[in-house]
This record gives sequence, structure tokens and C-alpha cells, in this order.
Amino acid sequence: MGKTFNVTADCKRELHYMVDISARLAAIKSYIDRGEYFTISRARQYGKTTTLRALDEYLKDEYYVIRMDFQMQMSYAKFRDENTFSIAFAKAFIRIIENMGITFPGRMQTAAAELKSAVRENKEELELVELFQLLSNICKEADRPLVLIIDEFDSAANNQVFLDFLSQLRGYYIDRDVSPTFRTVILAGVYDVKNLRRKLRPDEEHKMNSSWNIAADFDVNMELSQDGIKGMLEGFYKYFSHSTSHIERSRRIDHAAPKFLQI
Repeated sequence: MGKTFNVTADCKRELHYMVDISARLAAIKSYIDRGEYFTISRARQYGKTTTLRALDEYLKDEYYVIRMDFQMQMSYAKFRDENTFSIAFAKAFIRIIENMGITFPGRMQTAAAELKSAVRENKEELELVELFQLLSNICKEADRPLVLIIDEFDSAANNQVFLDFLSQLRGYYIDRDVSPTFRTVILAGVYDVKNLRRKLRPDEEHKMNSSWNIAADFDVNMELSQDGIKGMLEGFYKYFSHSTSHIERSRRIDHAAPKFLQI
């Protein structure tokens, strides 16, 4: 099956024509190399998830990337209280590292097993403080830095448990010289965390501001460049120029190209 243009959900290179975003990925990696925490906030269908998936692959030789999607892995019910959230987060975290297909160093495996054991055997005692202690142990024993990416973070952002989760991330970031933690945390969503205070009660606004005042300003251009679009279209027409006939070529283009290319 040939590739198509995609205008819904994320793009997959093996299925869709895509703009080369390697310059964007390199720019984002510079934030990670510096150990910055930041938010990628853009409107829907702006390429956030596509970028994060590509970033996961781009970083894999230097970092362990834990990429979560709160919309898929953390339903609203999981934010009911600290214990419920901590168990759900730990389960998602464990599932991700187990699916990496990597043989981790022995001490890192032991630390990950301790997290898994806490979920299985000490459910009632696992809250945010305990969760972050166990995550810190994993970061300490890892042979390369961990990057935590949370897509669709704002699906449950107007929630006290989420604010407490941010506070833990902030605390470990500030104390990172003595308490091992994630090299970088990236929150991706429609809203900037700093603007979510309007979804909270007035007396809660200061909580959101103080919980994420460690974040660096994210200045990477997420728009598609003219050269990038040109390269994508050249690849598109090069592929279809090998069709056996003009009629077949026209039929395939009509099927694969979005309407704006057919005008």
C-alpha cells in the first residue's frame, strides 16, 4: 500500500508523507541536553504527538525515554486520590520500560523490580512521596539519563492530585544535585501549564503557578517550513511519476493527495 497524506491524528513515516523535522528534533534535544523541564503547548493537529513520537526514536541512543499519554493511560478516575494515581502511573511506567526490549543494567533492573513490587504488594501505601522515591532510585541506577514525556497532560490538569504530582517533579528538579531524577520532563498539550490557572478556583491559582515555575520557555518553531513542505511534495510526485500511465498516475494522486493539492 502506498503512502498517503494525513490530516488527522499523528503521522507515521511508513504510512504517510511527512515533512523532515530533524532540525526541530535537534532544537528540542538541546533543551534536554541542558536538563530543562518545559511545556509544548500548541493547538490540536499541530504536530505535537508526531514530534514526540519522532523524538522518542531520535533520543534512544543517549536517553531512556518514558513517553506517556495521559488520555490513554490515565483516565479521569485515576486522579481520584494520590494512591489511585500513583498505582496507575507506576503501572504505566513499568509497562513502558518492559516494552522497550532493552536489557537494563542489573541495579536498574532491581530498582524497577522494587517499583513493580510496591504496586503488587504494598498498594495501599503507595502515594506520591513513595512513588517518587522509587522513581528516583531507578534514575540513580540507570546507565543513561531518563526523559519523561507526558502527552495530553491537560486532560486532567484541573485536579489537586495533578498539582501535587507537579510539585513532586518540581521538588526533585530543585534537589536534583542530591536526589536523582529525570533529566528532562516534557509536558505536551493544548494549554500551557501556566495558563491552566483559569480552570481552577481563584484560591488555587498560586498552586499551579508555584508548581511549575521551574519550566523553561519553549521557543522551538513547530510550524512546517517552506523547504520542508517542498521536500515532502517532491517526494510525493517523484513516487507517483513511476506510475505506468497518465490515467493511473492521476487516479493515485486523486486518492492520496489532500484536497488543497488537487486545486
